[in-house]
Amino acid sequence: MTTFRRTIATCMLLGASLAAVPAAAFSQEAPIAPRNMSGAAATANWTTEQLITSTVHDAWMLSNKDEATFFEMVRTLAELSAKNRGITLPDDAAAGRRMGDYIKRQAKADTDQLLYVVVDKAVLMTVKPMAHKVSAPATK
Repeated sequence: MTTFRRTIATCMLLGASLAAVPAAAFSQEAPIAPRNMSGAAATANWTTEQLITSTVHDAWMLSNKDEATFFEMVRTLAELSAKNRGITLPDDAAAGRRMGDYIKRQAKADTDQLLYVVVDKAVLMTVKPMAHKVSAPATK
């Protein structure tokens, strides 16, 4: 597991207790195959389509209130966001910490927002500062 992913895992596992309200039942097929914290295959009871359209609260309920499963959902969404935007997530502990902290704050602030939107914004915030550093013009 990369330093970036470990850092996100740590941030997400610290204090990720969300309100518990019954979520709507989902009936999608073709579940995706997430990995657990050690990288081994884990059993998923959710699909990519469900995850993309789930609020923070719905995703928490779909994870059976399990922080490791919720983290897998966040990781899956972060990878999807990066892929869709044609960017690579940095392998940097500080970037992972910033991303995890942002996701945790935003998720707790409004559990009715789409989790994918929160994760996508975190991906953009994490990558943009690095892109500016790389593309900054040389000074004379």
